[in-house]
Amino acid sequence: MFSLDELKQTRYFQAVLEEGRQEGRQEGRQEGILENKLETVPRLLALGLTVEQVAKALQLDVEQVRNIQKKEGV
Repeated sequence: MFSLDELKQTRYFQAVLEEGRQEGRQEGRQEGILENKLETVPRLLALGLTVEQVAKALQLDVEQVRNIQKKEGV
């Protein structure tokens, strides 16, 4: 049997660890992109764009934009 320290030094463990890190980074990027889009919604609505236009421009669901509109009171 491998000890934990020996296991951590194997190529397989290193590959799995790196894959997990990459997935985590990608997930974080996607969350950041979505957060940025959601923060942009009130500004675009304030400029006079319709809910449908904002949804299309930001590639969001119309329902998401409506929820933000209600929440923000725009």
